Amino acid sequence: MNNKLYVGNLSYDTTESKLRELFSPAGTIRSVSIPMDRMTNQPRGFAFVEMETPADALKAIKLCNGQMVDGREIKVNEAKPMEARSGGGSSSGGSGGGDRGPRRNTQSRW
Repeated sequence: MNNKLYVGNLSYDTTESKLRELFSPAGTIRSVSIPMDRMTNQPRGFAFVEMETPADALKAIKLCNGQMVDGREIKVNEAKPMEARSGGGSSSGGSGGGDRGPRRNTQSRW
């Protein structure tokens, strides 16, 4: 088990100190991170809590998953590694060169 937990369905009003208070009975907390939206600079509605040990993380899931925090029922589970994103925004869209091999005649013969 990973030490890092995903905390979902958070209210925009939930603070780092509130999460530390909630998770501290489960064990030692290494870090709390609440990602912010780049455009609005508001919380994105989820957080990551990193516990000291895998045992603490498992205990935190059992204690905190389903708890009501700031009027929302939070979801707590093991954080999954971030998947690699594809290239960045440019698409070939069929225009331009590039060696794509021989072209086929797509017109019907009939």
